[in-house]
Amino acid sequence: MAASPHGVKFEAHRPVVMGRNGMVCAGHPLASQAGIATLQKGGNAMDAAIATAAVLNVVEPLMSGIGGDGFIMVYTSATGRVDICNGTGAAPYAATRERYLPQGIPAKGILSVSVPGLLDSWLSAHEKYGSLSLAQVLDPAMDLAANGFPTSHVLSRAIASDPLLCQFPTSQAVFTRNGRPLNPGEILYQENLARTFQTIVDGGRDAFYQGEIAQAIVKFSQEQGGLLTLKDLADCRSRWQDPISTTYRGRTVYEAPPNSSGHILLQELNLVEQFDLQSLGCNTADSIHLMVEAKKLAFADREAYVADPDYIDVPTEGLLSKDYAAERARQIDPERAAWEVGAGDPWAYQMPQQGRRAAAAHSGVAGEEEDTTCFAVVDRWGNAVCQLQSIQSAWGSSLIAGDTGVLLNNRMTYWHLEEDHVDCLQPGKRVRHTMNPVMVFGQANHGGPQLELVCGTPGADTQVQTNLQVISHVLDFGMTVSEAVEAPRWRNTHSPTESNFPHTCENELLVESRLAADTRSALERRGHSLNLLDPWGASGSEMMIQVDPETGVLHGAADPRRDGYAIGW
Repeated sequence: MAASPHGVKFEAHRPVVMGRNGMVCAGHPLASQAGIATLQKGGNAMDAAIATAAVLNVVEPLMSGIGGDGFIMVYTSATGRVDICNGTGAAPYAATRERYLPQGIPAKGILSVSVPGLLDSWLSAHEKYGSLSLAQVLDPAMDLAANGFPTSHVLSRAIASDPLLCQFPTSQAVFTRNGRPLNPGEILYQENLARTFQTIVDGGRDAFYQGEIAQAIVKFSQEQGGLLTLKDLADCRSRWQDPISTTYRGRTVYEAPPNSSGHILLQELNLVEQFDLQSLGCNTADSIHLMVEAKKLAFADREAYVADPDYIDVPTEGLLSKDYAAERARQIDPERAAWEVGAGDPWAYQMPQQGRRAAAAHSGVAGEEEDTTCFAVVDRWGNAVCQLQSIQSAWGSSLIAGDTGVLLNNRMTYWHLEEDHVDCLQPGKRVRHTMNPVMVFGQANHGGPQLELVCGTPGADTQVQTNLQVISHVLDFGMTVSEAVEAPRWRNTHSPTESNFPHTCENELLVESRLAADTRSALERRGHSLNLLDPWGASGSEMMIQVDPETGVLHGAADPRRDGYAIGW
């Protein structure tokens, strides 16, 4: 892969990891190691993905686990097909708007818990695409849970930062020593979680969603005053979906459809493609301003039109129309930041026109950092998986369900309670998500698709902003994956609404302090309200794999902003 023709250089502190037989980039080295070991045993990308996912549940418990939900994007090289497994759970049947109106949606605790859908997506994806047994792919996670692993500095700080986690008996018993948060290097044991994984190996899906684990989760929820019932769990099913896509610089970019916010990244790409981004330069005030303004327009559309498509018609084709992007791009002032940003009319570009349920008109936003995890896998046969999984914010609800070892999510905090909002809480409805796995394809010499990039990041509403930046760094400016992942980063927040309840934030542009001072000053002159982050303080933890189209060599990078590591084979 050629160096940048534009002379762009952001020195990477980590080398690009390379391999020919497989690559795993994940949020913890033990998870990447488990994925690579699974590939070395003869497993394929899906086997490695489930092994990686389960280990992340153990070693990165604040980010994700089977008490949460997620999205899995799968590419099968033999067929050239990209599939999405949507593992997002619904609001409990008892979770009515009226139930929450008097006091609002709590940030933590049992009333913040929605139905956990992640495990069903693991099992469905493994059944459809895996080659090893479930016992083989879950064994690394069971071993680490039962026999323990050293607590990292990141994990130790996270434990100490959550008072509820350190106080509630079932959580305190796992993550503290007699109420004292675990120190770095102390061994963290999760024997109950290991037993739950073994029960799933023995009993499959029904053990978790109908059997003894379901009964234990519901019993715990009811004892704490929660809303989960056995019917909520029994009715929870992941679903297979077609991806959505757009073209950018001669490539095809695939994303997850609504109820994911993946359309935002595709809209952002359509918008910035209306401009000569390369002439503006990489991470200059001109290019950052353009991207931020494109982000605001796409978020405004999401706020007005996008929610669970089972409950409202979403004009996805209109949102992704190039003509619609050209119309919206004319609203971008290259010299001034916009403060009032309204939604457009994608229905005018929806083909064919559909009967539609009305959507409320709200302005767009970006949220603060939340906690999720992302990983990417490519195997020796060219199959690929990009997966995001989450318990929502750090530590989810902060409650482990009884003796199951399952840390429950706090996904209810994404709901709106305004009755006319497209994402208003309804029983059985799936909330709008920020998780969005990405794959980028070029064109092979034989004319078919050529996998080029697999990438994604946690970070709530920051995800689609980070993905925009790193994809542009690689495709527009020829950066290596390590340079792209490590380059100084920004994120924008724009009130009055963000993903996390109560949906308010400051209107500001947050930039890592490594960004050049003259660039920061130029952005302020355009009207952006800047707030400096630590040098490596941006949201997210980008994972990226690039496939060299000529040699097939895999190039991997994992974000140093967390505990991420790439391992190639």
